[in-house]
Amino acid sequence: MSAPELASSLLQLLLSQAPEATSSSSVRSQLQVEGGVDAYYGYNFNRPGSDVNFLPGTGTTARRHNEITVNLGSLGVSLEPEPVGFHVLLGFGTGMDVLHRAEPEEDATGPDVWRYVQKASLSFEQGPLTLEAGIYPSHIGLESFQSQLNWTYTRSWMGEFSPYYQAGLKGTWRFDERWSAQLHLLNGWQTIGDNNGGKALGTQVAYAGDRLSAAFNTFVGNEGSGDAEALRLFADTVVTLKATGTVSLSATADVGRQARPGTSAALWYAAGANVRVQLATPVAMTARAEVYRDRDGLISGTAQTLAEGTLTLEVKPAEHLTLKAEARHDHSTQNVFDGPTRGDEGPPLPRSTQTLVVVGATATF
Repeated sequence: MSAPELASSLLQLLLSQAPEATSSSSVRSQLQVEGGVDAYYGYNFNRPGSDVNFLPGTGTTARRHNEITVNLGSLGVSLEPEPVGFHVLLGFGTGMDVLHRAEPEEDATGPDVWRYVQKASLSFEQGPLTLEAGIYPSHIGLESFQSQLNWTYTRSWMGEFSPYYQAGLKGTWRFDERWSAQLHLLNGWQTIGDNNGGKALGTQVAYAGDRLSAAFNTFVGNEGSGDAEALRLFADTVVTLKATGTVSLSATADVGRQARPGTSAALWYAAGANVRVQLATPVAMTARAEVYRDRDGLISGTAQTLAEGTLTLEVKPAEHLTLKAEARHDHSTQNVFDGPTRGDEGPPLPRSTQTLVVVGATATF
């Protein structure tokens, strides 16, 4: 074969492979890398001897007292479904340590297995239908596990006592640009490993308008294990309104019931409201008030009523940098918050209130 013929053959071979190469390059170009660091300093005026704020199993923000530390460091990669996609997001920090503590300790599952995973799911989209399977954010509640996405820095009791993530299969149907519905088949209530023989169902009906957004969410399924396994029913409503160009409002309401073998059912309910004022382009102020009634102590570990008020100043000096300064006061009808040490006289004396000041900074890319 002559040199010109050889060159022509090589050129034809390259051209025949071009569509495949272009396709692979296109996929690589659609991959999105994300990440960031959320760091904070928090001071508790109780000066808790344990150096821990909030209640056991809670405190996914500002968990540590009088320390400068990392609440959440994240790194992930995603591909939008066209029609197949995926999302993997890993994390570390004090928030991640709290997040997975309730995972059941069994073979090939538990807090140590999943402690770095925020999200790991694959998705498929066809027309108005999207399917997602794996570990993904919960459909319940107003607040996100990502601090920069919330109006405040610390999260409400309603956020801490409801799921931040779920493991299962989600189907989303978009009726039009404003209305959508979801159906979830789940392992359980913020759990990846399943500690009982039943599965749970979750639903959502949502409306997203120019000024008003609303969602009604439910959860139905057996929770607990062994003799304590019983049916849990839960409903959550979230409404957000952009009242003016600078003022936004949100309201949330929860109610839950769980059967208990051999005794009456446990009941809990809560309500909260937020007001956010955009003082200037990079500056906003948010006030939050909330009441959480855990009548039988099933959710918080103590039969009590919790109330909290929070005031947050937010500044965004750059597109990917969010600074927040916050003052928060919590009150309980029981002595559930850690107090200062008493030397050799015994353990810290618990208190019914705590007051926190927190400064947080979150940088993302």
